[in-house]
Amino acid sequence: MINYTKITHLNKVELNPEQQPLGTILWLHGLGADGHDFVPFVKELALPTSLPLRFIFPHAPLQPVTINNGYVMRAWFDIIGLSFDTQLDEKGIAKSVSSVHEWIEEEKLRGIPSHRIILAGFSQGAAIALQAGLRFSEKLGGIIALSGVLPAAEKLFREKSNINMSIPIFIAHGVTDTIIPLHFGEMSATLLKNQGYPIVWKKYNMGHSVCPEEIRDIRQWLIEQMSVML
Repeated sequence: MINYTKITHLNKVELNPEQQPLGTILWLHGLGADGHDFVPFVKELALPTSLPLRFIFPHAPLQPVTINNGYVMRAWFDIIGLSFDTQLDEKGIAKSVSSVHEWIEEEKLRGIPSHRIILAGFSQGAAIALQAGLRFSEKLGGIIALSGVLPAAEKLFREKSNINMSIPIFIAHGVTDTIIPLHFGEMSATLLKNQGYPIVWKKYNMGHSVCPEEIRDIRQWLIEQMSVML
């Protein structure tokens, strides 16, 4: 079992293994949460000691969210409504994508090559992980998108980075999700698959959350992807 050192920064939480990390998982939380939300998830993954990874959990900025009556909370972009044809906060999405790209560059400066960096996210964080990963100009290790949706897909596919056309993507959703219904996840997976991206699509008997079966599948996927990168 890997032992981690937890470091709490002003804008992120970081878990570092005792050994030199071989790669980095940059994990984006969902609407209204913060970087602490998925920290316990790392222990549940129970990654082997042969796979020491750094986990970074940034905090989204505080901003009013329209769908929640303008209440100020942590959000990667404003949400006007839960529909594919709803007006999108494209400026907010672009700003968060830029932030993710900056965090990737910081990891590169720390000695982690981009192809050993995986972007992950839950709900709204999943949307930004996909937007940022498919746009990045250097090869990344993969994307994990949980219980989310792919916004502005047509624009994204026009602006995608060709170098990441073969990026492995693990996309999953809960069958009984009432926050972001299953068909949004299914539609997102289909859009990505139709563009030629290598997709692993999973659905689980759960709501807007994670479950033990999903954690086991993510663990196996991470081990498989990192074995290819090393």
